Order: sequence, then C-alpha cells, then structure tokens
Amino acid sequence: MCLGIPGKITEIYETGGLKMGKVDFGGVVRETCLAYVPEAQIGDYTIVHVGFALNLIDEAEAQKTLELLDEIGLLDEELGTGAE
Repeated sequence: MCLGIPGKITEIYETGGLKMGKVDFGGVVRETCLAYVPEAQIGDYTIVHVGFALNLIDEAEAQKTLELLDEIGLLDEELGTGAE
C-alpha cells in the first residue's frame, strides 16, 4: 500500500534544476522532491507520496495523521523502518 505520509521539511536545496529537500517523518529523514509545493519553507509540514511532496498541511494535522498511521501499524511499513 502506498500512502501519503506527513513530514516536516528540514532542509531545502536545488538538484538538477528541481527544488528538493530533506523531510523528517518522526526521526526517519528522506530526500523529497518539492517541485509541486514551490511555496514550501523549512519548518513546513507536507504530505509525501513516492518521494514527492504533494501539498502543505499544518503541524497539528501532521501529528494526528502520524499517530493514527503508527497506531494501525502502517507507519513502519510505509517508511521501511520495521523489521524485515
């Protein structure tokens, strides 16, 4: 299953002409394409699907979603952090 996971943008840079960044998903940091959210700033929360930030959300909504995904066991599965 592929879900959009909320994360916090911790770094923004350009690679190959694309706006990119590092996004923190509660301790797991992944490189993410930010081209679809050109207004994104460091500290913003975004929904990420297959390495692309799709939209910005507020911190409360991000935390609530992360908690629910963790509670139902999908967070580790989506981030690849669980035991193999």
